[in-house]
Amino acid sequence: MRDLKSTLAAERQRADVATKQADEAAAARAATAAGAGRRRLGWRGPVCVLLIVLGCVLAPVSVLAVWAANQVSNTSRYVENVAPLIRQPAVQGALTDKISTAVSNQIDVQAVAKKAAAQLSNRGLARLGALLSNFSGSIAGAVDGLIHSAVANIVSHPLVAKLWVHVNRAAHAQLVKALSGHKSALSISNGKVVVGLGPFIDKVKRRLAARGLTLVNSLPPINPTFPLFSAKYLVQARSAYRLLTTLKWVLPLLTILLLAGGIYVARRHRRALIGAGLGLAASMLVLGALLAVGRAIYLSKVPSSVLPADAAGVVFDTIIRFIRQGLRALLVLGLVVALAGFFTGPSVTAVRTRAAFGSAFALIRGTGERAGITTGPAGTWVYGHRLALRIAAVAGACLIFIFWTGPTGLVVLLIAIVLAIVLGLIELIGRPAGRAGQPQPSRPR
Repeated sequence: MRDLKSTLAAERQRADVATKQADEAAAARAATAAGAGRRRLGWRGPVCVLLIVLGCVLAPVSVLAVWAANQVSNTSRYVENVAPLIRQPAVQGALTDKISTAVSNQIDVQAVAKKAAAQLSNRGLARLGALLSNFSGSIAGAVDGLIHSAVANIVSHPLVAKLWVHVNRAAHAQLVKALSGHKSALSISNGKVVVGLGPFIDKVKRRLAARGLTLVNSLPPINPTFPLFSAKYLVQARSAYRLLTTLKWVLPLLTILLLAGGIYVARRHRRALIGAGLGLAASMLVLGALLAVGRAIYLSKVPSSVLPADAAGVVFDTIIRFIRQGLRALLVLGLVVALAGFFTGPSVTAVRTRAAFGSAFALIRGTGERAGITTGPAGTWVYGHRLALRIAAVAGACLIFIFWTGPTGLVVLLIAIVLAIVLGLIELIGRPAGRAGQPQPSRPR
């Protein structure tokens, strides 16, 4: 117990000395910087700020460029984006209404019933004809309900989800042809690029005929459409197709180079790193706000006759969900980088935090060694190579983030937590050669 108290007292004394030294060093640096600032402004500061600001401005543009290039030129990525739409209740309801209306308008049950009533009346069955004529509206409503119910069951079936993927894949293939300048069968209706619903209606007709409504077999081909996006964007995208596929790689690389260059030319690299991290996080917040404004504008411009408001909202949210995923990941990354830069710095809070963790690690090591648990030669090796191990851990975390397919904010946070644990283990395991396997000696107060 006495050794434990002595160890804690010694660690506390060293933490106080380290804090005092950090305060004195910070004051000296501040005085030196103030004197240098009065003598000359220098070029590094303005260039650093300019590069970091440009990098933060390009960051949200890079996110949009990567998303747009994937949606325009990558059929598999586009299909992955729109595939969940068919499972959304609002979209299923909109498709059900469109298909049901198209089939009901072609059948016109009420007109058929009145025609049959007239024929009955001409054959001397006036009362029966009048009765059929009076109930023609009810009969039409019942048939419309049957059609709507059958369509709803079909639209919610897993096989239709596969058909939805197939139809969108074919439509996007035509889109890529159109953008590449080749002949395309892409459908444009009322100024919008649309997906034809003919294959869905064919399934509905077969289901209705199987349930006894054989009248649908005599219907002509029906192909209503489901709008995806405005056709004017197709023209704009065609002119920028090659540029967009190039910017998908150029803009992210340019953003990284600008941020790295700003940090490199700065007089205080750690402060520039913190500024770059916070600037990146702020730019992602701005992008999130712009997406919210764009959503409101989109919903206000889509007529309810074309697409109900709830379905339009689901379509917008589903289409841009990869943008939101990317901006959340970069937002968390920026905050993690800023926090890492701050807590590795010379500020009083950072020094005291590191000292507190150092004391905790020393206490754990001392307790283990008194219990006969020691890291031995491995601890000595880790202590001697701790700088290289730290660099390797940080580099490994960066590589995991870079090569992770579609990282989310949660993924970035988990990578940061694992990195912190690894760095903590390096500090915990590493021991100077003279202390490996020995209890830490106490110092007099």
